[in-house]
Amino acid sequence: MNTKSKPILVALLLASTLGGALFSGGCAATSTQASTGQYIDDSAITVKVKAAFVKDPLIKAFDVSVETFKGVVQLSGFVNTATEKEQAGKIAATINGVTEVKNNIAVK
Repeated sequence: MNTKSKPILVALLLASTLGGALFSGGCAATSTQASTGQYIDDSAITVKVKAAFVKDPLIKAFDVSVETFKGVVQLSGFVNTATEKEQAGKIAATINGVTEVKNNIAVK
């Protein structure tokens, strides 16, 4: 190897090592941010909960908001009765992958 190409090779090696470290760290989960896989799982849980609400005749699905973070489902919005609120929490808890339900739905 000639001496002129050695600094270029070292710079390329350093850049690829740093790039790899930055890329692998960018997909890791933190306490306030989900990993890419967890985000996809949470999105699937949210869709399943909303679909279950649509199928239930008691719950007005469009009046209830569903957010999921690391398996914890948070429900919010407004319903007419305490029974509707309770039913929404029960339905969300039955969905596979849900670890906890925070039922913040308000009764009108």
